[in-house]
Amino acid sequence: WFSGSERRDGGDEAQAVAPMGYSREPDNPTKACKAKGTDIRVSFKNTRETGFAIKGMALSRAKKYLENVIEKKEIVPFVRYRYGVGRKAQLKNHKQGTSGRWPKKSAECLLNLLKNAESNAEMKALDTESLVISHVQVNRAMHGRRRTYRAHGRINAYKSSPCHIELFLSEPAEPVPIGEGGKIGKTKGKKAQLRTTVA
Repeated sequence: WFSGSERRDGGDEAQAVAPMGYSREPDNPTKACKAKGTDIRVSFKNTRETGFAIKGMALSRAKKYLENVIEKKEIVPFVRYRYGVGRKAQLKNHKQGTSGRWPKKSAECLLNLLKNAESNAEMKALDTESLVISHVQVNRAMHGRRRTYRAHGRINAYKSSPCHIELFLSEPAEPVPIGEGGKIGKTKGKKAQLRTTVA
């Protein structure tokens, strides 16, 4: 994996590149931890579908799920990038999608990232047993360029599709107590709070 300060182009001289930040911050930073990888040489489409599958899972369940995917005991449903992906019988256990795969390399990459985030949680003294994957984002990275040789002396591009991955682990929020009228209390959104403060 490349960090922000390492070389990306494979040249002789290292180019200083500004480190990438996160696309957003956790809702409660004191009860959450972060992990990310940049320019990872795994398929963007496969990794996006695998990340979407584990979003919202508990940490222990997500780790077991990814281990099962590597062993082909569970499958990753392909929801967005599903064209040309075969239908599988294991998807009867899932609510959505009829197409799926077992992307081993993407599962191993996300599993390593989850272990990294778990170590970060232990450093912050969070309860690792109650952590939930609250945010997963997979973005396209710059294509890796190689060449392949064709008939009649021609040369074609031979590109890879790496990706950037970021995820948050957070402790679930405590339930809001029931109000006086017997209705469940709801926290106001930012826009509603602005309206009340301006008025």
